[in-house]
Amino acid sequence: MIRTILRSAALLISAAPSIAMAQQAPWNARDVPVSHRDRVYASEQFSNTVSVTDPADNRLLGVIKLGDPQPMNFSPLYKGQVLVHGLGFSPDGKTLAVVSIGSNAVSWIDTATNTVKHTTYVGRSPHEAFFTPDGKEVWVTVRGEDYIAVLDPTTYKETGRIKTPGGPGMTIFSPDGRYGYVCSSFNPVLAVFDVATHAQVGQVAQPSPFCPNIAATPDGKQVWFTLKDIGKTVAFDAKPPFAILKVLDTGPITNHVNFARTTSGQFAYVTVGGENAVKVFRTSDFAPVATIPVGKMPHGVWPSGDGRRIYVGLENADELAAIDTAGNTVVATVPVGQAPQAIAYVPNAVPTGPGTDNLQPLGTAGKAVHLTMGPVGGNGTASSITLFDQGIIQVVQSAVTGLQPKKPYMLVLTANADGSGAVEPLANFMSNPAGAAIVNASGPIRQIVQGSAAAPRRFLAVAEVVNGAPGRIVQVQRD
Repeated sequence: MIRTILRSAALLISAAPSIAMAQQAPWNARDVPVSHRDRVYASEQFSNTVSVTDPADNRLLGVIKLGDPQPMNFSPLYKGQVLVHGLGFSPDGKTLAVVSIGSNAVSWIDTATNTVKHTTYVGRSPHEAFFTPDGKEVWVTVRGEDYIAVLDPTTYKETGRIKTPGGPGMTIFSPDGRYGYVCSSFNPVLAVFDVATHAQVGQVAQPSPFCPNIAATPDGKQVWFTLKDIGKTVAFDAKPPFAILKVLDTGPITNHVNFARTTSGQFAYVTVGGENAVKVFRTSDFAPVATIPVGKMPHGVWPSGDGRRIYVGLENADELAAIDTAGNTVVATVPVGQAPQAIAYVPNAVPTGPGTDNLQPLGTAGKAVHLTMGPVGGNGTASSITLFDQGIIQVVQSAVTGLQPKKPYMLVLTANADGSGAVEPLANFMSNPAGAAIVNASGPIRQIVQGSAAAPRRFLAVAEVVNGAPGRIVQVQRD
């Protein structure tokens, strides 16, 4: 009789709409309503900052400056960080682990004071750092090598290394803390490790070598990873034998994936840079639910503590987009630093006080020029271009789409708006199997494409490559 009563009570609780669903992030024990104590962090790779946003009113509070822009960071005496990129947080929400790819660093930031407590230097080109769910270790994927650096979050020291296939991209842990899933950015194999012993206990074949992101569902049943080079997202069983459940065609420049669990079910949110959209899928049957236009080059994605919002970093717009998961619509945008990469929503990051100490205004970290390119002589998919201000020069980043797969191209300057006239090469690149690419260059490009009295205006374009030289112009600057 007592067992029947308890079972009935449990059913009533689970059915009550006012009861929050289970954890949104792998280390949250319960849902946490959005409040002024929460923070949304974004790591920004060209301004070398971490932006800090209050999600209660979607207001930028300021940035944590970890380094300087070009050309200051070229100096042999430079001590700051370069290419601030990866972002993880401790289970208690008190510490951020911020990875800087160019300076091989993990910066430990106190969320209450916004100060760097320590910097740990690891191997070549680390990508992401995540705390184990018990908070006792931080696993850093050292993508430029072939191992995970295991760090002690109390001493900040490296305590061991876990051998992986070359180029580990990112680690995510099962919510119960048993497994660590490590996808690869250079090899078509995902490795699964036992967290307690660090022993490899399984692997999953990746349909392509380039996985930038991986996430576990809140219910602990599935793991999803993205394949940026072929525009696909893969879901597999979180338990042995780790069988692939579904391969989804999500679109060119598929970036990150994360989940929201609501009273309507559990949903995957996938950022697709080439289409400037977030695509939503049910995890129960992998059916598409919505495509949400969000802005230029969506990258990192993370849910609020209660799953009612999804935050997305817009890499080529220098903004955060806040999505209401009930209607799958963008309800706010927040200006942040240059080229936001990873996103982290940390519930109760600031238990007391305003939490604004040591923050700096956005300033030059928010300065950029945004352009587009499109096919010569007609309409078609627009490629976004952002010129991130670094003083007298800019870092140019273009998310180029609509090209022929796996062909060589050049980002160039042309004499005329229609692509005719003299052509000057800026950067060579190869389109990926989805016909897309991320192209970077640097120089005083803004002054050239906007024109000045001292020199004639030039126009950004994409050219085919013929015998190592610019050939036919296929895309031209539109604005």
